[in-house]
Amino acid sequence: MHNIAVILAGGTGTRMGLDRPKQFLPLCGRTVIETAVEAFVSAPGIERTAVVIHPDWQKEMQHIIDRNAWTKVLPLILGGSERYESSLNAVRAFDGWPDDTNLILHDAARPWVSQAVIRRVAEALKIHPAVGVGIPSTDTVWEALPPENGGSPAIGRIPDRAIMWRAQTPQAFRLPLIRTAYQRALQDPLFKATDDCGVVLRYLPGVPIHIVEGEESNRKITFRADIGDGSPAQET
Repeated sequence: MHNIAVILAGGTGTRMGLDRPKQFLPLCGRTVIETAVEAFVSAPGIERTAVVIHPDWQKEMQHIIDRNAWTKVLPLILGGSERYESSLNAVRAFDGWPDDTNLILHDAARPWVSQAVIRRVAEALKIHPAVGVGIPSTDTVWEALPPENGGSPAIGRIPDRAIMWRAQTPQAFRLPLIRTAYQRALQDPLFKATDDCGVVLRYLPGVPIHIVEGEESNRKITFRADIGDGSPAQET
């Protein structure tokens, strides 16, 4: 079985309003992307690591790889304009690989993923063909109704908090499974997705997606303030 980590770093940082993508921001003496890649390069259960990058930042990413002398990092994969296109390009990049290859897809914007989470995902892949990482919701979640006449949204439904989980990454799949899911998705003119588990859930509904419990520290960097002092959030 081949566990290949894929770091999705194809974003351009538009939501942060910066002149460079958030994955290239400094973080504790390194960059966000270096921290994320190093987590998988140093993980015993990961055979190789690939990085999906926007074409405009290909040279800088290659410079980072060379500077770190990462021997387990595969040639760069170019991303698309949408997140799902970056995942799709990664899936296509492994055409011809054995069917027992697992793709472990992780957002570069979650640089604080722990070795424990990576290990739990690798262990789960020995049994399950599809794995997602998440944490049980400690907050009440509202399902909102669309706003009317330019007003604010209204509460439409309050799901039982006991069954609600907050999604994280990595999300991991057997290569033939995620390939088939995307092949079916591309036949759907209404296809739209924000994560890979959603693609499998919608287009391969008979495949259960096993949940591996994540950690609060595995948070996502969305805004500049999310980096703070560069340290992962601590549970209290």
